[in-house]
Amino acid sequence: QVRLVESGGGLVQPGGSLRLSCAASGNIFSANAMSWYRQAPGKQRELVARITNDGSTNYGDSVKGRFTISRDNAKNTVYLQMNSLEPEDTAVYVCNAGMSRNGYYISQYWGQGTQVTVSS
Repeated sequence: QVRLVESGGGLVQPGGSLRLSCAASGNIFSANAMSWYRQAPGKQRELVARITNDGSTNYGDSVKGRFTISRDNAKNTVYLQMNSLEPEDTAVYVCNAGMSRNGYYISQYWGQGTQVTVSS
């Protein structure tokens, strides 16, 4: 059974930093990409960052220059380093495994999410 388990969320002041982790278990051989999405009340789900098996990355416009996605294949873990956090970054952050192909992304597995709250 495939599981994606997020951790690292919490409460942080504006300008602070957090690092989220997504630990994967089970057989996800069909996936070639891992992503972080976020969703806040009243807003649509938003792509935060994505990393493919070849190491390519892309980011949502609102987090470019502030967030960095990385991976540790030996630990089957994907990270999201979040710097210069803003109140607008407050959301539930969810890990996803899927297939990136021809400019499209097909979602396959979801974690349960971790709450990030940025507030003074």
